[in-house]
Amino acid sequence: MGSNLVSQLLQRGSRNVLIVDNLLSAEAANLPRDPRVGFLRGSIADDRILARIPRSIEYVFHLACYHGNQSSIADPLADHRNNTLTSLKLLETIRSFPKIKKVVYAAAGCAVAEKTFQAARATPEDAPVSLFHDSPYSISKLIGEMYGNYYWRRHGVPFVKARFQNVYGPREILGAGRWRGTAHTVWRNVVPTFIWKSLLGEALPLENRGKTSRDFIFVEDLVRGLLACAERGEPGEAYNLASGRETTIAELAGMINEITGNPTPPDFRPARDWDRSGRRFGAVEKSRRKLGFRASTPMREGLQKTIDWTRAHRALIRRTMRKHDGNMRGLARRVSSKP
Repeated sequence: MGSNLVSQLLQRGSRNVLIVDNLLSAEAANLPRDPRVGFLRGSIADDRILARIPRSIEYVFHLACYHGNQSSIADPLADHRNNTLTSLKLLETIRSFPKIKKVVYAAAGCAVAEKTFQAARATPEDAPVSLFHDSPYSISKLIGEMYGNYYWRRHGVPFVKARFQNVYGPREILGAGRWRGTAHTVWRNVVPTFIWKSLLGEALPLENRGKTSRDFIFVEDLVRGLLACAERGEPGEAYNLASGRETTIAELAGMINEITGNPTPPDFRPARDWDRSGRRFGAVEKSRRKLGFRASTPMREGLQKTIDWTRAHRALIRRTMRKHDGNMRGLARRVSSKP
């Protein structure tokens, strides 16, 4: 998401773009080569990094997070350092910056969605928030919203919440970043995982027979939504960046296998023991009305673009996956040795 956003900012004529990233779950290969781009390698929670952010900045896109749910379950303290502390320290640092026009925060639609395996209803921005959550990631994303609300009301920070659904598209690299303790360091979100396995002719894993559903939004649409939040979003408000369409994981697998020509039947597996968020999708009316935002990329078209990008970058993806081979083998041995 970050590299696609930076590319769009540059295309729109931004004078200077500063990227802050510790590359915990990203690759330097995605950094654009442009004289207008500066790069600080480190955590946004690092005081030395924060001290180097110029007070003249006008727009902040706060996308930092600890990727993703499974890694946060395995290491809640790492999630806190990279998901919660980052938001607090960034907001505390920039609250007195004189020229900031908007701070756009990458919030999580999953954190407010109803937990159901029954027929899903579109989740609106004002949906009630439960105090019971499936992962530290979901909790920390909500805490980021709460801190932003506080800094808006107390200090006037123009904080806007962009609630992401399931983003997919080019430049998401399997194995990106450093080892984070689980196999999901390599096997990231469902779309790149399915595409890679499908291109290799492997069976796509379907937990709970693929009955769960998500709202998939193409990354180019997501970036347009972020820019709309920066240009027209009202401080203190939340906006769903969603397609408004519910797609089951079984339907997703079928589309990917059809596009790639993979004939291998899916691998049906039990439901994930931690995940009670069975079916969900986001309401889009507020974003259309207030931001003029609409996700316009049909899913089949977005998947085709992502598959084409994956084919063109196989060597890069193999390298990033391969660097975790030792950790993955050790993880497999620990799992197999359990009684």
